[in-house]
Amino acid sequence: MYPGHWATIFPDKPAAIDTANGETITYRELNDRSNRLAQLMWDRGLRPGDHVSIFMENNLAYFEVLWAALRSGLYFTSVNRYLTTEEAGYIVENSESQVLITSTGVAEVAADLPLYAPNCHTWLCVGGSLDGYEDYEAGINALPAQPLEQEPAGTFMLYSSGTTGRPKGILRPLPEGLISSADNLVGGLLSGLWQFDENVVYLSPAPLYHSAPLSFSSGTQALGGTVVMMHRFDPIQALHAIEDYQVTHSQWVPTMFSRMLKLPEADRSGFNLSSHKVAIHAAAPCPPDVKRQMFDWWGSIIYEYYGGTELNGFTHCGPEEWLAHPGTVGRSLLGTIHICDEEGTELPVGESGIVYFELEKMPFEYLKDPDKTREAQHPEHANWTALGDIGYVDEEDYLYLTDRATFMIISGGVNIYPQEIEDAMIMHDKVADVAVIGVPNAEMGEEVKAIVQPAAGIETDEDLAEELLHYTRERIAHYKCPKSVDFRAELPRLPTGKLYKRLLKDEYWGKTGSRIV
Repeated sequence: MYPGHWATIFPDKPAAIDTANGETITYRELNDRSNRLAQLMWDRGLRPGDHVSIFMENNLAYFEVLWAALRSGLYFTSVNRYLTTEEAGYIVENSESQVLITSTGVAEVAADLPLYAPNCHTWLCVGGSLDGYEDYEAGINALPAQPLEQEPAGTFMLYSSGTTGRPKGILRPLPEGLISSADNLVGGLLSGLWQFDENVVYLSPAPLYHSAPLSFSSGTQALGGTVVMMHRFDPIQALHAIEDYQVTHSQWVPTMFSRMLKLPEADRSGFNLSSHKVAIHAAAPCPPDVKRQMFDWWGSIIYEYYGGTELNGFTHCGPEEWLAHPGTVGRSLLGTIHICDEEGTELPVGESGIVYFELEKMPFEYLKDPDKTREAQHPEHANWTALGDIGYVDEEDYLYLTDRATFMIISGGVNIYPQEIEDAMIMHDKVADVAVIGVPNAEMGEEVKAIVQPAAGIETDEDLAEELLHYTRERIAHYKCPKSVDFRAELPRLPTGKLYKRLLKDEYWGKTGSRIV
């Protein structure tokens, strides 16, 4: 399904609600306005297989652009709104986008974007005027709200987050058929696993440029549900949104759980969350103690999945499964899992290595980067692909993620995975966030360092550092424990939950000029 169908069933139903101001876009409005934009892009020469980009804060217009692309056979690229002008411009140019839609909300960065993407010919701005851009409203209002004569299905072409290097465009084939008949992979997943349907009210507390909230929001609208969109995550406001909008389904990352759990009990207990039936989380493994506390609070409504934008594999874990296998990210629903060493040799059950998924054929390529595409493939099996995660499987084929391969610390020849240490330290009530990295050590090669963002109102000193080190030594093997603790007012973590750990590592290893690109 798609909004054109639901506009005939319940035209006045909200397709999306903006929690910042209570404004809505109905299915009739979403259908009409996405049709007008599709007409504009057709008039500007875009044809199936061409690309359009959006650089915008969370905004109801996001859904208009999304559906205009998906009903025109176009590739849709969402650009991280926190990037610099040069970084965002690189993605617009690299994707060969012919249209870029932005808003006055990000005008400071967007103003000079055309300088970095000379091959993009149409620049539109939502919400007001911006030099070098056409007015979005004037542009679409000049065209009819009728659908294109043919509406081939489009798809996303999103970019990796760039936490370990320059973002890579993830290119997959366009779907076959028309938007009205094409199988909606995400919609099918949502309905099959988590019972999404036209009655769902889905809370998205994360930025729409990220693949998970973007996919879940579009899937919700494909099924006729309502998206409740927050501009940014705030623990109190998220709980308000569940109560105020009678949210039935929601999506989170583990850092959001941690922040909500650190609220005073009086704040946490003052909400009616009875409408809330399904809470889904991904992006990073959740510390087991955090997840147990969430179960105690919300009940057995928490589901977890693991998969990348590349869609090269997918695991899923329901509440009962996780309670029986604490720490797992589930069993595979897409692709056969292989755990291999760096040479590609398969490892036995219980031993950690690179996580590969086997599919019938390679499901993606990295745009204009055959070397990176090849790096994602197994040395001997081109249809086995990996995203750089380390993990192991147990006897029942449940997958456990240990860490990112690029974050592993090798100290004195011993492999140490930061995630285990971070999971322990985050439970301390004086810790708001933590990153564990390897720093230079002349004798051991690397030693373990913890970089801690203290909880609000906590003074940092040597006594606190020693308290945290002692706390950690009581919970994990001493050889894994940090040798030192540094404090930061804030860690470089995006609202998606992704931590730019590379920036921290570069600082300690003496590298300069490091950029989030």
